[in-house]
Amino acid sequence: MSDYVIPDPEPKEIDEKLSIELRHLADNAVLKAKPQGDERCDNCLYYLENTAEISYCWHQKLRILVGGEWWCQWWEEIPE
Repeated sequence: MSDYVIPDPEPKEIDEKLSIELRHLADNAVLKAKPQGDERCDNCLYYLENTAEISYCWHQKLRILVGGEWWCQWWEEIPE
């Protein structure tokens, strides 16, 4: 057996930078797990696969997986 001990993890400079960036994104995004009236992710222009329960939101400020029943302030109606 080796005597090597795995050191405790310590945040690096990049971790602190990413943490600040993600905090700003979270502060700017109003992403709710409940619909806002009739507005919900699965009937939004940016919801990639509107028949799926969970899909990718391709809005430039989010770009994450979201639930179909969710809502955010960037909701936009799908043009007819």
